[in-house]
Amino acid sequence: MLPLGNLLRRSSRSEALLRRLLGRGLASSAPSLPPFDHQPRAYKGMLAEEVLQKRKKFLGPSLFYYYQKPLNIVEGKMQYLYDETGKRYLDGFAGIVTVSCGHCHPDVVNAVLEQTKLLQHTTTIYLHHAIVEFAEALASKMPGNLKVVYFVNSGTEANELAMLLARLYTGNLGMIALRNAYHGGSAGTIGLTALHTWKYPIPQGEIHHVMNPDPYRGVFGTDAAGYAREIQDHINYGTSGNVAGFIAETFQGVGGAVELAPGYLKLVYDIVRKSGGVCIADEVQSGFGRTGSHYWGFETQGVVPDIVTMAKGIGNGLPLGAVVTTPEIANVLSQKIQFNTFGGNPVCSAGGLAVLNVLDKEKRQEHCANVGSHLIERLRNLQQKHDIIGDVRGRGLMLGVELVTDRKEKTPAKAETAVLFEKLKDLGVLLGKGGLHGNVFRIKPPMCFTKEDADFLVDALDYAISGI
Repeated sequence: MLPLGNLLRRSSRSEALLRRLLGRGLASSAPSLPPFDHQPRAYKGMLAEEVLQKRKKFLGPSLFYYYQKPLNIVEGKMQYLYDETGKRYLDGFAGIVTVSCGHCHPDVVNAVLEQTKLLQHTTTIYLHHAIVEFAEALASKMPGNLKVVYFVNSGTEANELAMLLARLYTGNLGMIALRNAYHGGSAGTIGLTALHTWKYPIPQGEIHHVMNPDPYRGVFGTDAAGYAREIQDHINYGTSGNVAGFIAETFQGVGGAVELAPGYLKLVYDIVRKSGGVCIADEVQSGFGRTGSHYWGFETQGVVPDIVTMAKGIGNGLPLGAVVTTPEIANVLSQKIQFNTFGGNPVCSAGGLAVLNVLDKEKRQEHCANVGSHLIERLRNLQQKHDIIGDVRGRGLMLGVELVTDRKEKTPAKAETAVLFEKLKDLGVLLGKGGLHGNVFRIKPPMCFTKEDADFLVDALDYAISGI
């Protein structure tokens, strides 16, 4: 998922194509955003150009931004965002799959405000009702004996803690992760991540990356048994025979919305457990009903992990993450002092509990299933019309559209994706990009996204593709 500026520098061919296509106008009758009853406030703050200059001066140079002319987003309401001019956009990416209930959902906002008025922070050295209420509600959503919760501040922190738990509990060091995975950006989780665009040249420790069970690009297609045999071979030939754990996203996010081959996790969990390891499900992006068919992504594979990590949608934008595991595994951390200053603070706990309540009250899992089915059907119909659409995949509101220049060779349409990305923004649709080559549109909107929004998104994509 590279910024457009980096893509432009890739090759003279890409640059020439981008300039030609971006300069080409679209036909008339562009689709219009669905009606929405909200009037944004008049914005009187710093404008985009000044924000960009200060950002370049005072923030780290590794930060990237979307679009040739980056948007200054100043307000959000449910599934929509507004820029400094008041222009409305359909948010198809939810703050990188983070806004679950909707931007500024009143129930979440009120919970945060009311708790902030009373007490913002104490840490767990004192008692407070908010953290235990939230932990109890979260544990009630988990299968099996997954009943002990550790609160952290992000998905990266959650995966770091999960890896620590796995190694302490098993007494082994080796961790197995999938190629094309993303599990965080810290020194430890960079090791688990397997996309070179997100990795720095530092030691990654005892990490083993195995073949990705990608139904579209993987060498075994949808044959889960083939991929499972490869992981057994890797354990036999590449390790001591014993491992600490295996971690996987059921729906790879940064990697391009790849749903693992059906039945893969059941086979692999059995192999890993027989090798002395524990099984970790990374639910940072796919949890909380987003897939529609199930509350947790791992449930689509018919498995129960030993450790589950989560973040993003758990807080609807609050800096919140969690690790849930069994009492037996959790007990290994009592050997020493394990502490997180901000994990589960009263404000985040109150907000997180409100998120769970909203998702239940508004039946968002069922909603994701219904709207997602409609959206997938429309996208697959569009695939029949445009050869550039190589694959449509995912479930619920966790979808990916992969663009290729040749369906047989599956050649990534990198430059064309960048062009369409800009065109969609101009039409009022904000999507994410993923995959190693940045040629996958990630469609993961707030879970209040409607069928009317879905129709507009597909119509806009059809219109943009037709324009190139």
